[in-house]
Amino acid sequence: MGALVGLLLGAGLFCWWWACWAGETQDGGARVDARPSLRARAEDLLANAGLAGVPVAALGAACGACVLVVGLLALLVSGSPVLALLLGGGASWGPVAFLKGRARSRAAAVRELWPDAVDHLASGVRAGLSLPEALAALAVHGPEPLRLAFADFADDHRATGRFLPALDRLKDSLADPVADRVVEALRLTREVGGSDLGRVLRALSSFLRDDARTRGELLARQSWTVATARLAVAAPWVVLLLLCTRPGTVSAFREPAGALVLGGGAVCCVLAYAIMRRVGRLPEDQRVLR
Repeated sequence: MGALVGLLLGAGLFCWWWACWAGETQDGGARVDARPSLRARAEDLLANAGLAGVPVAALGAACGACVLVVGLLALLVSGSPVLALLLGGGASWGPVAFLKGRARSRAAAVRELWPDAVDHLASGVRAGLSLPEALAALAVHGPEPLRLAFADFADDHRATGRFLPALDRLKDSLADPVADRVVEALRLTREVGGSDLGRVLRALSSFLRDDARTRGELLARQSWTVATARLAVAAPWVVLLLLCTRPGTVSAFREPAGALVLGGGAVCCVLAYAIMRRVGRLPEDQRVLR
């Protein structure tokens, strides 16, 4: 029975992994699905969490280490391979959940700073600075957490003298939907010209302030619901681990019926949490201009 549960879990994980990859056209050309690949999403997650230099393989190794450590501890405590497999599989999501939480916190902090950065950029353009000079000035006068990226842009532009490639590297280093909009507006102005860049930047700054204020109010009201749901999902498994310190409980879950109960409980917890997250999530900006 334990082998059957493991086989089903492995098949489910493989189907989930396969679904993350976009399909390709029959002639091997461009992808028909506009979603980024699993590797691209992992790279974006690391960049949004402030770990842009960390390879994707390190994230996979961290997930594997969590599976091994938690699975072995659960096996030593409970003596049930099925329970160890389920807890180890759940722990594999730990590093990803940590990075997502860090990325959300960092995005919330940066979201509050982008209106000021766009205002500084609009002021520089209005004062007659060229686009490279206005962007380089943000390394000195811009918000503190964004200065390093703009300082790297200034160094890159001074070293190569090529504005558009330096702009692309700035967009990759920031890995932010707002940065994508600003960068593409600057690219369009550079390539085709235009006198409305200052007006566009001021309108974007006003929109970002309104969006940040509204999102902050919604997140404050949503946070207690999410915390309650997480507690409701984690509590049964904590109680189960405490019960497994008793030999009678361990022997009960070694039986096929006990393994079936564990598997059904795990599926219900995952489905309930996923539905809660799906129903209660707020729309997030996507990097459509990557």
